[in-house]
Amino acid sequence: MALALKIAFWVCVAAILYNYAGYPILLLLLGFLAQAKSDLVFLLKRKSRRAATSAKNDSNKPRIAIVISAFNEESVIEDRVKNALVIDYPEELTEILIGLDSPADSTAAILSRIQSPRIQVFHFPTRRGKLAVITDLAERTSAEILVFTDANTMFEDDCVANLVRHFSDPRVGAVSGEEVRLTAEGTDPAAEGLYWKYESALKILESRVRCLHSANGGVYAIRRELFRPEPNLIVEDFQIPLDLRFRGHWIVYDPDATGVEEIAPTFGSQFERRVRLGAGNFQTLFGHPEYLNPFRGRVAFAYWSHRVLRWITPILMITAFASTAGLVIAAAFAATADPLRSKFYLVLFVSQCVFYALAMAGFWLKKGGKSAGLCRIPLYFCTMNSAMLFGMFRYLGRRQSTAWAATPRKAPAEVLPSRSAER
Repeated sequence: MALALKIAFWVCVAAILYNYAGYPILLLLLGFLAQAKSDLVFLLKRKSRRAATSAKNDSNKPRIAIVISAFNEESVIEDRVKNALVIDYPEELTEILIGLDSPADSTAAILSRIQSPRIQVFHFPTRRGKLAVITDLAERTSAEILVFTDANTMFEDDCVANLVRHFSDPRVGAVSGEEVRLTAEGTDPAAEGLYWKYESALKILESRVRCLHSANGGVYAIRRELFRPEPNLIVEDFQIPLDLRFRGHWIVYDPDATGVEEIAPTFGSQFERRVRLGAGNFQTLFGHPEYLNPFRGRVAFAYWSHRVLRWITPILMITAFASTAGLVIAAAFAATADPLRSKFYLVLFVSQCVFYALAMAGFWLKKGGKSAGLCRIPLYFCTMNSAMLFGMFRYLGRRQSTAWAATPRKAPAEVLPSRSAER
């Protein structure tokens, strides 16, 4: 019995440590090897290692459609559209498609005041969710590249040009940009910003070794001919690139293609967002067992290492805690127990208790409107994994809708381009 508990504990701890630390280190090493190979090819063949750009020849640039699904977005929609109008990309090659998912606020009225031949607004009377809206919009354009964004994400000037340049390589099916997360004034994001930087670093490394399989939903582009989403996806910006990568198309991450978005301003809205993402993750896990095939190469390696282990971390944490508790209890009643080993597992058990106590203290501080302070990392780690667990239960209970309410936010106007709304 004690041996089984020890094995369970160490397997769980090893899996968690590999997911959060071992995998990034392994990616870094693989990235060094990939860079060395690229340098060698460049030296031998003088073949460029950078994405080709056509900045000096607009005739080589593809036509694009910026696609936005909007529900109740009256606080940000005007800034979002004006921002899209001033991107550094030829006007004659750009159209902006906005789908109104039956909003109940003044979003439609605000859009009616913005006049531009590049803007097309489509009203959908029945609320169906983002996926259904963007799928309809994709069918209403003949643009070669679809650029997906959210109503509260603002592009920097060269964001779209940097996304699109990678499609000069026919092997590339989708390109993800970098989402910069800003903190709303007067709010405490806990460790959300730190975690987002960590995830962005992972995506850069995965892109370098050609195993990237996801995109940032507020700033990514895809070839229209490859956009064939399944119906009723909960997290479409994860499932669509993942399916694309398993079909053999490369996904590229470009940190120079920058969009800016505000972190959800309240602890509750952050948690609800993560529960929804968790439900979408388990929809992918249970809906596509073929992705678990380890013989699918590097993308399966990344899927297991980055995603599957992350999704089951809450179960691993519970198992590790229960195992050490069991070992401590067993040692207390065993007459022949090794004192040193008993103390070792007691220290591990107490350490976990302290970690969870810090998370609980951070929760009460946040609930009282105070900063989590030194408790922010334990709090964030525990709430992130709690949300994942709730997401699993929500998916299994079929209680997660594909449509969800917009989080009240303001557009991060300080990063908008300084040019006029119409060039």
